[in-house]
Order: sequence, then C-alpha cells, then structure tokens
Amino acid sequence: MLLSRAAIGVISVGMLVLGGDPVLGQDKYPNRLIRIVTATPGSNHDWGARLVAQELTSRIGQRVIVENRGTIAIEYVAREAPDGYTLLFYGSTVWLQPYLTKASWDPVGDLAPITLAMSSPNVLVVHPSLPVKSVKDLIALAKARPGALNYSAGGGGSTPHIAAELFNYMANVRIVRINYKGSGPSIIGLLVGEVQLMCAALGPIVPHVKQGKVRALAVSTPNRTALMPDLPAVAETLPGYQAEATIGFFVPRSTPPAIVTFLNREIVQSLKTTDPKRLTSAGIEIVGNAPEEFAGFIKAEMTRMGQVIKSASFSN
Repeated sequence: MLLSRAAIGVISVGMLVLGGDPVLGQDKYPNRLIRIVTATPGSNHDWGARLVAQELTSRIGQRVIVENRGTIAIEYVAREAPDGYTLLFYGSTVWLQPYLTKASWDPVGDLAPITLAMSSPNVLVVHPSLPVKSVKDLIALAKARPGALNYSAGGGGSTPHIAAELFNYMANVRIVRINYKGSGPSIIGLLVGEVQLMCAALGPIVPHVKQGKVRALAVSTPNRTALMPDLPAVAETLPGYQAEATIGFFVPRSTPPAIVTFLNREIVQSLKTTDPKRLTSAGIEIVGNAPEEFAGFIKAEMTRMGQVIKSASFSN
C-alpha cells in the first residue's frame, strides 16, 4: 500500500514525539543556548553551576552558560518562559524564604524541580577563646549564659542562619545572631573574634580549622562525613539534627515533562563525570536524584524547617 506525502509526514512527526528526545512542536530540544541562572560570583552556587555548564555543553551539543543574578535569580527564573532554556541553580532559599519574608514566588507553584545536585556539610566552629571542645560543652555553656553567646550568619535565610537557629531550637538554648553581608564577612567576623561561633560551609572554613584560627566541634550531616571523618556529627549529641547546604536545579513550573526528564538525565550524568578531587577540595558531595525525589525532599524540608521557623524561639 502506498502512503501519501501527508501521511508520511504525520508518521514522521509521531515517531519524533515518541522517541527518546523531547520535542517542542517540530523543533528538537535543545536547539539553542541554555542559561543557568544562579547567585553571586564566587559562591558555591556559582562554582557548581559552572562545573555543570561545562560538562553539559559537551554532552548535549549546545552551549550552556551561567548568569549570576544574585538574590533576584529565583524570581527571575520563575517568571521566564517554560521552554527549558532557562534553568535555576539555587539552594534552600527557594523553599524556605517564603516562610521568612513575603516572597514573590511560590516554591511549588512556580518552579519544577529537576534534581538535587549537590550537598555540603556545615561545620559548627567556635573562636579559640571560647572554652568549649564539644557540642555538649557548647550547649552547657549556652544554657548557663542565655543570650550571652552569639553566632555569625551571612543574612537571614542563609544556610548558616538556618543551621544555627535549628541548633538553638533543638538544644533549647538562645545564641544570638549577628548578621553580616555575605558568607565571607561572616567568617571574618568569627576569625577576628567579633562573634564566638558559626555554622560555616565546610569548604571555606576548613583552611582556617587547619591553621588553628577556629576550633571545629562537629558537622551538620546526620552521620560523620568522609570529607572530615574525624569530626563527630552534631546529631550524636542532638539526635535528628541535620542542616546541610543543598543546591539543586529547577525550571519554570509549566516546562514540558519530557524536557524535565531530558535535563535530569543529562545533568545527573554531568555530575557523575566530575573529578572527585575537585569536589572533595570544595567540600561538596554529589547527589543527583530524580525530580520526584527532589520534590519529596523539598516537601519534607518545608514541613521540618517550617515548624522551626514558625517557633517563638526563631530569630528571623
């Protein structure tokens, strides 16, 4: 039986739609430049985004670039066209900021998760002048001197802020936040003794620990981490404590599922091909899970941390 040209065209389009690569209309995706929008230059967000962009470019045959848009990155991507050409690479601010202030985006309604890409432990560190050598010592001192101890954080909603307030909540202590403009200044504040402790990102604080400028008490992962195997976990003293820095990929909510699946596959594979030594030196661990797993993680974190943020003890 002979088929007309029109019939052949219909079958061809159908085969493309049913194939492994997502299609928008008759244009195969991706067919142009992709942007990864993230936070400020020099941050873990920026470092991770550039790492993936380089690997992803070689995998998909299209150029992938990084755009640094700072604090407006989330809102910016949430309002972009849902076509798979603008990605967001950001951390817990995406799903926790709406609890802290009136946000211009809905973490569930405006954004679709692709994958939780990376996690990094926080390290509970103290200035050497503070007479504590363990989490137990710190809790005892904080209970004996309520409101007298302070910690540094690079802004409300930052990972060090959330981690420290979770510590306050679970240990039933009151350690006061001193706010700084960014993670770098908050670490400097600790180093010079303006503050007494902080929950710092592992990568930037490790050199100071090795030099004896700060004393590390514990890591924020549920168990000890291979990145600092000799350091106990806070959870060994406060069971259930967990406050890691996590960063993932998102697209605008109405992005076609086939494109989300494509991006998940290619990004996860890009993460897996990264040199482990580069990750270890930066204090980063790769996750690379499925979109539904990332969505479940976000939902659980919103429930868990939402209770803490809404508590009377939380310092916003």
